[in-house]
Amino acid sequence: MEPLFSGKDLRKLIIPLIFEQALAITVGMADTMMISSVGEAAVSGVSLVDMINILMFNIMAALATGGAVVTSQFLGAKRKEDARRSAKQLLYTVIFSGVAIGAIVILARKPLLRLFFGGIEADVMENALIYLTISALSFPFLAVYNACAALFRSMGNSQITLKVSILINLINVAGNAICIFGLHMGAAGVAIPSLISRAVGSILLYFLLRNPSLELCFLKEPFRLDFVIIRRILSIGIPSGVENGIFQLGRVLVVSIISGFGTVQIAANGVANNLDSVGVLIGSAINLAMITVIGQCVGARDEKQIRIYTKKLLLATYIPTILFNIILFFSLDWILSLYGLSPETTQLARTLVCIHNGCACFLWPLSFTFPNMLRACNDVRYTMVVSIASMFLFRIGFSYLIGVTLGYGAIGVWIAMVLDWICRTVCFLIRYRGGKWKELAELA
Repeated sequence: MEPLFSGKDLRKLIIPLIFEQALAITVGMADTMMISSVGEAAVSGVSLVDMINILMFNIMAALATGGAVVTSQFLGAKRKEDARRSAKQLLYTVIFSGVAIGAIVILARKPLLRLFFGGIEADVMENALIYLTISALSFPFLAVYNACAALFRSMGNSQITLKVSILINLINVAGNAICIFGLHMGAAGVAIPSLISRAVGSILLYFLLRNPSLELCFLKEPFRLDFVIIRRILSIGIPSGVENGIFQLGRVLVVSIISGFGTVQIAANGVANNLDSVGVLIGSAINLAMITVIGQCVGARDEKQIRIYTKKLLLATYIPTILFNIILFFSLDWILSLYGLSPETTQLARTLVCIHNGCACFLWPLSFTFPNMLRACNDVRYTMVVSIASMFLFRIGFSYLIGVTLGYGAIGVWIAMVLDWICRTVCFLIRYRGGKWKELAELA
């Protein structure tokens, strides 16, 4: 068979995704820098809630991933009408999920924050409550945005999502500047522009996908739930959602451990979490591309192309990741100076970034990019079990052992994270060599 993706096709898919990820990271850094002007209590409150937000974001993103896998496989098999039907069913699924998750978080916001971060100081809790309440209102919009963006990526068209991302991030940054510096709204000044920008982005992408000339579009038809397609989406989305949800829940539990170490370590952890994304920027983009590329190869039932594109995309992750981290290490002092933190907090943040990004050069692509190849081949239960087991054993268990029992604090927690990466890498490579994914993708 002819290659499903030429080099030009891959660049057309991946390069906009890289810019989109870079934009998101840059805006996240700008948000943190702006909120840092309010004080370390605000930074800590926002960074703690962001862990919960990421948890909810990943659950909704997993449903979008399930839809992307199904539609990519239909497109690879040249079943355009089935792909369009799956797109509409994905929309119904994510709208219901986003509304439900947002309502639950709003109703349970106080018990939720007390459960995870009960020992934090009163001013940090106050900022966290404000930020979480407003953030939860944006979850339905975020769910729709993720689903629509995933559908555009399934068509190999990531330029549209990049353009919309530029617009909504401009709204976000401008809104933050006005609300924080002009209106002095504190934590609310970060949350409200996010709510507005996510609403704008979801509405734009929805109307763009009503274009009937697209390979994937929302068909003009009466409301009807197709449980066969929804079940197929959920068969991939639910295990991925459980995996991502419990993984991020583990991160929240880890942050709850860090929250007991004091405001300095909470703030340093928040800043380091913000910066470590820079080192894995390329990988985060290729994670998304992997679903589209391998999903279409599975739909075409071409094992050889699955192997070829998996290796190509991994190589395209490793080389830039190493280069990005070398640049980051040399510019780290200057970047940290922009946050205006205390010397103690700055020094700890520097150490945490060095641990994360130094090890990420070797372990992150195989821990996070590579398993998306397995997911695109319908091998979602294995990745779920491995990720959850490794997270509980290493990321949480060793965080408590090294961070609390041995007294290494946040540094011990980040060492435990690296041990988690090593376990994931070994398990995923064993699975690939075993070939079970071929049977699940119906290639055997």
